[in-house]
Amino acid sequence: MVRARRLLADIGPLRDCAPFRRLWAGTTLSGLGTALTMFAVPLQVYDITHSPFAVGAIGIAQMVPTIAIGLLGGSLADAVDRRRLVFVLGCCSAGVSGALAAQAFAGLRVVWLLYALVAAQASLSAVNAPVRQTFVPGLLSAGQLPAGLALNRLSFQIMLTVGPALAGLIAAVPALGLRTCYLVDAVSFGASLYGVARLPVLPRAANAARPGPRAVAEGVRFILRSPVLAGAFLADLNATVFGLPIALFPAINAERFGGNPRTLGLFTAAIGVGGLVSVAFSGPVKHVVRQGRAMLYAVAIWGAAFAGFAVARALWLTLVLLAIAGAADTFTVVFRGTIVQLTTPDQLRGRVTAADYVVGAGGSQLGNIEAGALGSLTSPTISALSGGLVTIAGAAIIGLALPAFLRHHARPSEPAEHTADATPVAATEA
Repeated sequence: MVRARRLLADIGPLRDCAPFRRLWAGTTLSGLGTALTMFAVPLQVYDITHSPFAVGAIGIAQMVPTIAIGLLGGSLADAVDRRRLVFVLGCCSAGVSGALAAQAFAGLRVVWLLYALVAAQASLSAVNAPVRQTFVPGLLSAGQLPAGLALNRLSFQIMLTVGPALAGLIAAVPALGLRTCYLVDAVSFGASLYGVARLPVLPRAANAARPGPRAVAEGVRFILRSPVLAGAFLADLNATVFGLPIALFPAINAERFGGNPRTLGLFTAAIGVGGLVSVAFSGPVKHVVRQGRAMLYAVAIWGAAFAGFAVARALWLTLVLLAIAGAADTFTVVFRGTIVQLTTPDQLRGRVTAADYVVGAGGSQLGNIEAGALGSLTSPTISALSGGLVTIAGAAIIGLALPAFLRHHARPSEPAEHTADATPVAATEA
């Protein structure tokens, strides 16, 4: 019984820290709404154009503002009240989701408008998402950080599991359709805003740098000087740029399974189920001390699962392989997040976390572009298969090129060498 409990996710942060609990609940509910929009936009673009490249081009609309604004947003996060900043950005994001709902209710079939609204949402998320991540080390102690990050990943997996399946059901009902997906997303921001509004006053970094290119450059130099951070970012780029064939999902669904929206929803839901199961049994994660090595193993499994997905013909096998990819991704994210938060001092946390977000979000969108373009030039199967195999090779190359990352040894319960002046203060409800 005791051994079984050790396998289960540690829910201590939810039990012990009320602000974290409210933030987590609000983020989870809002994330479900976001999942509906993530499902609806590619499907609407594909319905209008029937082009995998047009779907992949959504990645361009998201990647450009993510890269252009994300790093500057990180320097802003290190210098201002992070709670107020996130609240304002959340209100603006709700407005963009409302605009997506309006164009759908109006029956517009304008691809450039969808790209523009997606770009606006990505611009807001490029600042909002990394700043929200800095709340966790401010609310939880260093010993609770891996559990808190795993719970955040659980929230994301709930979004991936429930959101796409629900979106597929909604989209398949003529009386509801994609417009309802957008509308639910706009309304769901209320839960997230409540969680942010109830946060306690968090300690701000002393001697914060003035926002701007110079502050951004300081953060980039810190990353480049750390082979551990550089290795974590490269490993994530390898996985997302080459091994993330989301842009191919509508075409593969149409080619193999008749294009049913319910089946398309199951694709992303299967990734979420795999991640959900891995988070539920993430207890041993806090005992992993060689996080760099573990991250590379997870990236290689991710690539192998998508390579198998590329050639699978049966629906059940397709979903199982996607679930394995989701499980591997969960461990990749938790290991990377722990490495980033425990090796970064608080005065640089906003900038390094923003760089982490830019790498993750920008890499995934670049991966969509790469997968969509190669899928149009060759076939969706060749694109997904080659991407998975390159991801496996890339993980091996990173391990050989950065032995310090491979040997990285830090217990999550102990601050790393760069965090002596940045130990987070646990926050509890007064």
